[in-house]
Amino acid sequence: MDFENFLKKLKEKDRVTLSKVITLVDNETKEGVEFLKKFYKERKDSFRIGITGPPGVGKSTLLNKLIERFAKKYDSVSVVAVDPSSPFTGGAILGDRLRMENIYKFDNVYMRSVASRGSLGGLSSSTENILQVLEIFGTDVIFVETVGVGQSELDVMEITDLVIVTLVPESGDSIQAMKAGIMEIGDIFVINKSDREDAYRVSEYVKSILQMKYQDKELTPPVINVSAKNDTNIDELVSRIENLKEIFIQKGIIERKREIRRKKEVREILRDMFIKSIDRELKIIENKNDKDVSPYEISEKILKNIDFKSLEDIWKER
Repeated sequence: MDFENFLKKLKEKDRVTLSKVITLVDNETKEGVEFLKKFYKERKDSFRIGITGPPGVGKSTLLNKLIERFAKKYDSVSVVAVDPSSPFTGGAILGDRLRMENIYKFDNVYMRSVASRGSLGGLSSSTENILQVLEIFGTDVIFVETVGVGQSELDVMEITDLVIVTLVPESGDSIQAMKAGIMEIGDIFVINKSDREDAYRVSEYVKSILQMKYQDKELTPPVINVSAKNDTNIDELVSRIENLKEIFIQKGIIERKREIRRKKEVREILRDMFIKSIDRELKIIENKNDKDVSPYEISEKILKNIDFKSLEDIWKER
C-alpha cells in the first residue's frame, strides 16, 4: 500500500482518501495500524470537543448550529458521530447526517458516523484512531457526538479536550440521579430547548450543583440556556467554548488530558496484545485434561509460558 501517496492526498484535503484511511483504522486492519505508526508525528494539534447528553435533548441540532459557526471561523472542521451499532452488520445506523444539513453547506466540514460496536453504549476502541487520522488530515476542530447512553458519556471525556453536556428543561427530575455520572464530566452545560417551561429553574439547579463541587470559579462549568432550533444564544456558547479553551491551555489542563489519553491508549494496546496471547495458551490448555487444576495454577502456568517475542507476531496479525 502506498502510504506516502495517502499522506500526500490527505494533506491536499482529499476526502476520498480520508474516508479510505478512516475505514482502515475503524476496522482495525494491519494497514490502518501501519499508517498511524508511520505518520503519527504528522498530526495537527486539533481541538477536540465532545457533545453528550441523554437521548432526545437535541444534540444533533445543537451540533448543526455549532458546525455553522466553527466552519466560518476555521479552515477545517470534522465531526465524528458515534451511533448505536447494528446487531447484524456492526455498522452505524442512526444517520445523523440527515439532522445536520450544515455539513453539506461547507466545503471545509467532514463528517463520519461510527458504530459504538455494542460495548455497553461505549465508544469503540477505534474511535481514538479515527480522531488521529483527522488530526493527520489537518483538522482544526473535531466534534465528537456520542449516542448519549451508558458508557459513551464517560468515554467521551477521555478522548476530548472539552465536553459539552446537553440537557433540556424536562431533565430536572433526573439530574439528581445523573450527578454521579454525566454531571461529573461536563466542562460546559447547555440547557437546550430553553424556550420551554422550567428552563430557568433547571439551569439554576445545575448551577447550584456545580458551585458546590468546584472551588475555582474560573473552572466552574458555565451553564448556558440555548434554543438550537431557534438559534438562540448559540453565539454565546461559541464564545464560552473559545474562552474555556484558552483557560485550559494556560493552566495546562489540555496538555495533561492529552498525556493521560496517550498513556491510556498504550495500556489498551498492550492489554489487547496480552489477551490475544493468553487466549492462545488457553486453547492449548483446553486440549489437556486439566479439569482438576485450579484456575490460579492455570494462570501461573500461562504467565510462565507466554513468549513475549510472540507479541510482535500477534500485533502483525491485526
